[in-house]
Amino acid sequence: MQALALFFLVAVAIGGVVWVFLYPLLSGERKAEQRIETISKTRAAAAAGATRSSTKSRREQVEGSLKELEERQSKSVPLNLRIAQAGLGWTKQQFMLISVAMSAVAFLLFLMVDAGLWAALAAAFAAGLGIPRWLLNFLKKRRETKFIAGFPDAVDTIVRGIKAGLPLLDSMRMISTEAEEPLRSEFRAILETQAIGIPIGDACGKLYERVPLPEANFFGIVISIQQKSGGNLSEALGNLSRVLRDRKKMKAKIQAMSMEAKASAGIIGCLPPAVMLLVYFSSPQYIELLWTHPTGRLMLAISAGWMATGVLVMRKMINFDF
Repeated sequence: MQALALFFLVAVAIGGVVWVFLYPLLSGERKAEQRIETISKTRAAAAAGATRSSTKSRREQVEGSLKELEERQSKSVPLNLRIAQAGLGWTKQQFMLISVAMSAVAFLLFLMVDAGLWAALAAAFAAGLGIPRWLLNFLKKRRETKFIAGFPDAVDTIVRGIKAGLPLLDSMRMISTEAEEPLRSEFRAILETQAIGIPIGDACGKLYERVPLPEANFFGIVISIQQKSGGNLSEALGNLSRVLRDRKKMKAKIQAMSMEAKASAGIIGCLPPAVMLLVYFSSPQYIELLWTHPTGRLMLAISAGWMATGVLVMRKMINFDF
């Protein structure tokens, strides 16, 4: 009986070993497992390749958009676009006529006060070329300041509209009707550009041409990339809004830190003309030699040149770009 039981146990053990090691080879299960493993590895490699290709294509799209914007920045700005950036409705011919009129008025005024022909020509040159372009730069900076002040709120409005289920164009349409200038006119221009068949990404990219600010550039890049490669637009614009507000805070902090230097530069720049005016009121015969005697005129011209150089150097030192 014990021998029979021992024989049974040995037979079961041998059968188990054969089942474990020989049956997969004879039945083809091992080959099937190898084929399944090979197929799974192939699919994983294909999925990883697709992910890498999609990541590469997205990176290429971002690089392409940045290259286009850099090419646009490198080009010189024409006069009609500078007039539009200042928020004026003038044409190029009207601007030239106004410049010529200002030059002629300055020339006649200096001739009437008997300042001399060369002084009148210099005043006409400054009034015809300097003052109109200074006015364009002043209006452009004032318009850009207003745009930056309200642009983060406009982006937040778009984000809230998208989260509420509104399309992007409807959210922009709310800004074009309810926001203040210049945001209202700029978003209306985006909608009008898109209405004639231009894609919304390209229409938002043209915002940088009318408002040459990094904030407008960021907005155009975000919309353009989202339209090309997809993604969560509300999240992307929410991140952009935070970036815009951080840049606004940084700019205010820089202005506060540089205000002391600007005040010192203003006092130093105004001190020589103020002293000259006080000396003229107290003893005019003493200081009249500066513009009545030839040597005095030469000294006055050299002093004005050095003064202008100092003002430009101080302006360069206290203006911070970031």
